[in-house]
Amino acid sequence: MADFSHLQDFLNPISKDYLNDDQEYDAFQVGGIIDAYQANHIPDIDSADIILLGVGEERGSDSGKTGTNGPDMIRRELYRLYNWHRDIKLADVGNLRSGAFLADAYAAMKAVVGDLIQANKTVIILGGSHDLTYAQYKAYASQQLIIEATVADALIDLKEDSTIRSERFLMDILTEQPNYLRHYNHLGFQSYFVHPRMLETLDKLRFDCYRLGRIRENMEEAEPVLRHSDLFSLDINIIRHTDAPANHLSPNGFSGEEGCLLARYAGMSSRLTSFGIYGYRAEKDKENLTARQISQMIWYFMDGRAVKNKEALLEHRDAFWEFHIAFSDIDTVFLKSKKTGRWWMQLPDREFVPCAYNDYLLASNNEIPERWLRHQERF
Repeated sequence: MADFSHLQDFLNPISKDYLNDDQEYDAFQVGGIIDAYQANHIPDIDSADIILLGVGEERGSDSGKTGTNGPDMIRRELYRLYNWHRDIKLADVGNLRSGAFLADAYAAMKAVVGDLIQANKTVIILGGSHDLTYAQYKAYASQQLIIEATVADALIDLKEDSTIRSERFLMDILTEQPNYLRHYNHLGFQSYFVHPRMLETLDKLRFDCYRLGRIRENMEEAEPVLRHSDLFSLDINIIRHTDAPANHLSPNGFSGEEGCLLARYAGMSSRLTSFGIYGYRAEKDKENLTARQISQMIWYFMDGRAVKNKEALLEHRDAFWEFHIAFSDIDTVFLKSKKTGRWWMQLPDREFVPCAYNDYLLASNNEIPERWLRHQERF
């Protein structure tokens, strides 16, 4: 298990009294249930299922700030919400200490997140700037874990010539050797912000990019993507400005409800072990609405985790409806969970991969689902 005495070297405690203005939390509020690292208390992280980590580092962005109170602003709102899933144990390990240099912050975050995922914990990172995704990825790479990563961002941060790390961190992740990225997905990009050649490059690498409009037409398209991911990184700029006023990038984006749905899908994944929410700038947040939006997304992540805990293993076939389908001279099998309604499809190597109901409909009409083709191309 993770050694908290070792992790303490990288962390600062929080204060529930400060977060709730010296008021007691109700026993059913998140703040009344969560086991938090405070000056007079060490949390029992061995018993926790989900662990919060605050990382207010912004030196990799255009703001250049060493540390912010952004994570505590999100905690303020999150701790006041009522927790409906008391069987899911929550812990909060506090805020990452700011090192002398940005590289120190990356190294500390890599160490903390790495220790926690090695102990089979799910980590929710209350970010800082989006380049911290690089440290999130390094937590897996340091353990030589080959992963699938999904990033939700209105932009695609591949500006190789930029001096701002938050604008080019994807280049660092995709080109670093040795590389531990099995596959990369990008959700919710807005086409007018993205150079067409960026998409061509990612497509040649057999990576999957989903335009904002495509996902909004059918939000269920995002669920199999997140179900198959180990790492999820979300920039708050995917939420439109009216629902997240701290997002000054665009008036367009996912609605607040759709952002919560993406977080719930992530929570439902049995593979996902880290969820980073980045790009929150407290000084730009009107009436703390963005902090409330993020806190509610975290609530829905926990709600999704409760659904995940009810899902049967694929080996337990009695818990699934089984459909044998032939399309384009290919015989395959689709499975539908009796408990959650989620779908899987079988590839020629006999492996089952997550899919959507629409993939089953296409196969039933003798059409090859695009998701099936993309998996085959990567093999």
